[in-house]
Amino acid sequence: MAMLSPKFDDLTIGHDFLFKKVMRNPRICKHLLEEVLQAPIAEISYPEIEKTIDVFYDSRGVRLDVIVADEKHTHYNLEMQVKNTTNPQTEQHVLPKRTRYYQAMLDVDALQKGQNFDLLPATYIIFICAFDFFGKGNYIYTFKKRCLETPELEFPDETTIILLNTTGTHGSVSPDIKSFFDYVNQHTVTSDFTKEIDKEIFHIKSDQKARLEYMSLETYVQDNRYEAYAEGQLKVNINAIKNIMISLNCPIDKAMDILKTPPDERLLLKDILAKERLF
Repeated sequence: MAMLSPKFDDLTIGHDFLFKKVMRNPRICKHLLEEVLQAPIAEISYPEIEKTIDVFYDSRGVRLDVIVADEKHTHYNLEMQVKNTTNPQTEQHVLPKRTRYYQAMLDVDALQKGQNFDLLPATYIIFICAFDFFGKGNYIYTFKKRCLETPELEFPDETTIILLNTTGTHGSVSPDIKSFFDYVNQHTVTSDFTKEIDKEIFHIKSDQKARLEYMSLETYVQDNRYEAYAEGQLKVNINAIKNIMISLNCPIDKAMDILKTPPDERLLLKDILAKERLF
């Protein structure tokens, strides 16, 4: 069964909900971007927070944590990633393909608004990772498309992917970024910047509306987790019954008796297996 979500008062900057709330403070978000990119930004706006992009009704949508645009119409997608998750079926890490998918969805969404290809905005997809995905110890990994035959030749599609490694040990980052990493890792306040973040978190946790929003969101998420678990467990039970029926050449009721299937599940399982013409 899925693990229970943390209590609202126990949330840290590493939690998706609290990270989005903190980044709604334009001064904090703007300063973080400036420190990462080492470039000034005049102002930022929020086209949409936690935007969900659905291309087709039957395609997989993508929920983006924070989308920010600057005065040059450059778009920044900020994501917090505390776990280096893998696909249990393929055992492949999901982060690289996730960044690829996010980039594609951002571009498709821009075109849906009537933009031509040449008007697509420059984009930065920035993942704040509480782990070192590449194991090289870098504080920051920046990726742009380059020609293999001529490495100094950059493909000018104006897309950039940046992975921030809060566990990094070398490279060049500003003191505020280093203090931000320490805050993500140990929740320690070591600079004016992290002091401001900590103060913002205090205000968020003191906001009853934010508390109720989190409770409502977590109820929705937990309901979906239980539904997914139930669906997955149902498939396991069906496969187990089928295997016993085939291997022992026995009727479905006998297979259910062997598995000690609860009475309230038997009718549903019989209906499903009957459609597969197993009995």
